[in-house]
Amino acid sequence: MRLRPIDLAREHGLSTQAIRNYEDAGILPAAVRTPSGYRTYTPLHARALRAFLALLPGHGHRTAAAIMRAVHDGDTAGALRLVDESHVQLLDDRRTLEAVENALRDLDPAGTRNNTGTGTATRTGTGATPAPRTGPRDLFIGPLAAQLRLRPATLRTWERAGLVRPRRDPQTGYRVYDETAVRDARLTHQLRRGGYLLEQIAPLIAQVRAAGGLEPLEATLHGWNDRLTERGRAMLSGAAALEAYLRRR
Repeated sequence: MRLRPIDLAREHGLSTQAIRNYEDAGILPAAVRTPSGYRTYTPLHARALRAFLALLPGHGHRTAAAIMRAVHDGDTAGALRLVDESHVQLLDDRRTLEAVENALRDLDPAGTRNNTGTGTATRTGTGATPAPRTGPRDLFIGPLAAQLRLRPATLRTWERAGLVRPRRDPQTGYRVYDETAVRDARLTHQLRRGGYLLEQIAPLIAQVRAAGGLEPLEATLHGWNDRLTERGRAMLSGAAALEAYLRRR
């Protein structure tokens, strides 16, 4: 049975140019050419296209294309390795979500309100160092480090990594941690205890900031979980279509 590019394209709402591009990219096997140079395809090409489109939602365009190219290069093991790598990434994403959920449960908002570090004058000789200007819930680095059972140097490391953003008192230059900075320090602390590296924590802290705090983030976690579930099911569908194509080949 001979199929034209338009026959493959119509089934999936694609353009004939997309079909030609997929062939050129190795996503589809090479077409048979007529004496006049026109491309003709077979039901096997149609199955290859279905497999690729089924792989897309779970693996993304780059990985799905690489899987199909490996198949057409005769490297089935390499194609399956790419599938495995996507599953590993999905598992890592699930573990990250779980770590964030656990960190949020472990955070005690009341802990940020126990302000034992508001400024007091420090006397030296006959004079006194002016007390830094702080809010009722602000903390200095020493009390915050003690509260988290960390060294102040650790908080400074997190600051350099962009995970915690204390402000500086304009008079004394002391680091002052407001509620937002304390929240970020506590969340970073929980994730570090869970074994996450600073570079892994940075995008999670950015999500908290973008959401506007912990409570809005909790709502977005449900959507995050739903997306991971959809991705997992899409991977199952893609695997079934790929297996069907491999059997036909």
